[in-house]
Amino acid sequence: MNKLCIFVGLTAGSYLGWWLGMKLEGFTTALILSSVFSIGGVVAGWYVNRRFFM
Repeated sequence: MNKLCIFVGLTAGSYLGWWLGMKLEGFTTALILSSVFSIGGVVAGWYVNRRFFM
């Protein structure tokens, strides 16, 4: 379940960062924000797993 939560968090965070970056500036900003938000998504997925499934 841990890997699934991390994967979902990673995907959602990356998509959110990409969407926000494209709204703000363009490709480079989207790439940077996607990377940063994907790390946040991994942490959020890990936290959800630890909090609700363990």
